[in-house]
Amino acid sequence: MTQISLIGAPVDSGQRRLGCLMGPAAYRVAGLATVLTELGYPTTDLGDVTLPPLQPIASPNPAVDQLAETIAWTDALSASVRDVLGQGRLPVIMGGDHSLALGTVAGAAAHAEAAGRPLFVLWLDAHSDFHTPLTTTSGNLHGTPVAYIAGRDGFEQFPPFPAVVPGERICLFGIRSVDAAEHAALHETDIAINDMRVLDERGIVAPLRDFLELVHAQNGMLHVSLDVDFLDPSIAPAVGTTVPGGATFREAHLVCELIHESGLMTSLDLVELNPFLDDRGRTAKLMVDLVGSLMGKKVFDRPTRSFN
Repeated sequence: MTQISLIGAPVDSGQRRLGCLMGPAAYRVAGLATVLTELGYPTTDLGDVTLPPLQPIASPNPAVDQLAETIAWTDALSASVRDVLGQGRLPVIMGGDHSLALGTVAGAAAHAEAAGRPLFVLWLDAHSDFHTPLTTTSGNLHGTPVAYIAGRDGFEQFPPFPAVVPGERICLFGIRSVDAAEHAALHETDIAINDMRVLDERGIVAPLRDFLELVHAQNGMLHVSLDVDFLDPSIAPAVGTTVPGGATFREAHLVCELIHESGLMTSLDLVELNPFLDDRGRTAKLMVDLVGSLMGKKVFDRPTRSFN
């Protein structure tokens, strides 16, 4: 039986709308550990990663915000994820904004390299996050992790990414908000871009199965990064970057059920939950429910309930 380690990542440095640092606490209150334990997984909560001392650093791009904090989080989370994977456990990172993936995927990549296996990344998100610290105009570094993972230039101030993930091993799934600069850069890569137009035309299942079959064929490790804004804001309001037209309740559960059935997921991010924006914990409960589906809970296991 897979053993799970919960890692709190109270990261709020990747964007300017405060509140994501409360995400780990919200997942705990919403019963994430209980759900995993009831599904039969030995689960340990390692508590929250702490921010190391900051080193003075400035970006050549004056728009970049909280660079020193983000680099420090990258170092700390990379080490934490690599340590958990080295123990043969599955890390579930409770965030925290999406800049935390700069560190979590780096840790997963380092472990996969040491294990002699390819790492694949499934990015469930409204955004492509393919800016670099040099191209971002907002200065919000939660929009840069995929570029870092894929080895784009512009991250010279960050720790060198341990094993760049080739584009053909990255799948963007559900995206629907991409800046022009990101769009142009993405089309120079082999990254699978499954935006909502693709999913509307092909359905949820076919493109996801295509990617999962590729992971299986190469005996890959799979890092799943699940952003709250992958979901439609009508069912998941607790995110500072809402984009209409996201995944429905059933679509999101189907994605998670297919990932579970593949047996391929080796690490998981839960990102961009901002409890300050939530409605009586509605989004936190839904995200915990989706983790249940990722770990084997079936639709017919769910009792009728209200949000009262």
